[in-house]
Amino acid sequence: MSEEPTRGRSGADIASNGPPPEAAAAFFDGTVMHQRMKPVGHRFTYDVFSLMVDLDRLEEANGLSRLFSVNRFNLLSFYEKDHGGRTPRGLRQSIDALLAEAGIQMPPARILLVCYPRVLGKVFNPLAVYYAYAADGSLTAVIYEVRNTFGERHTYVCPVGAGEIGPAGLRQSAEKIFHVSPFIALSARYHFRMLPPGKSIRWRILETDAEGPLLSATFAGDRKPLTTGTLLSLVARMPMLTAKIVGAIHWEALKLFLKGVRYIPRPDPPKADASLWKNGARKPLGGAQPANAPSPSFPHPHILGEAAE
Repeated sequence: MSEEPTRGRSGADIASNGPPPEAAAAFFDGTVMHQRMKPVGHRFTYDVFSLMVDLDRLEEANGLSRLFSVNRFNLLSFYEKDHGGRTPRGLRQSIDALLAEAGIQMPPARILLVCYPRVLGKVFNPLAVYYAYAADGSLTAVIYEVRNTFGERHTYVCPVGAGEIGPAGLRQSAEKIFHVSPFIALSARYHFRMLPPGKSIRWRILETDAEGPLLSATFAGDRKPLTTGTLLSLVARMPMLTAKIVGAIHWEALKLFLKGVRYIPRPDPPKADASLWKNGARKPLGGAQPANAPSPSFPHPHILGEAAE
């Protein structure tokens, strides 16, 4: 089936966006935007591209381009060990185990992961999102895998509840329990507004506190096939994606500092490395937070969060 992209629009909905991509892997070419509302206004946008992979078809994805590899160095690559990490088994088995612990006993028929790829072996994923689908194609759970620049990670597991998904997309929320930004305290809440992957993808994460909105972070991208031609085109436009992200983080953090935004020291991470969010309640999942172990990236990287918030 053709994987030719359709140019997305801000008003896209689930019906017009179509079903999840059938390909084993694809790109989403788009833009990240941050809009900070208080204590000072601050806004920026950057062009980025993300990778979508089907966790059951990694071998097939590995053969889509000579310049893309799974679990092996290449111009662009995807490594299972960069994600999950809850079992010594493969990533799909790790996510199945996490969902089972969260009460979803029937393994999903399909799991799609949207994340940044490694570029020449370097990557940092401040946010990676897993979409779990039932055999009938319905979305049953979304997993938000969040990292900070201290080598820590927390995974928010959110089963799709009644009324959370509608024509405009998915609406979920979770209390912020994991330190990401040195400029935003933990006394905040995430409101996720997500258009699952189809012809395009849309993420909107609104952070609020007791007094209202703090920060809106978005990613909007259009699907492109994972071919050598597309890969070269994206890399030509964004030749060092990871370096660009890291540079943007430090530059935007400097701007916030110069604007006088208060620095917040890092608190201890949650004891559990994952949490279940269902009907507004939280349940710790999994084991202890792993020892700080930086991913294969440049020092202190971030884009949907951390210093750039």
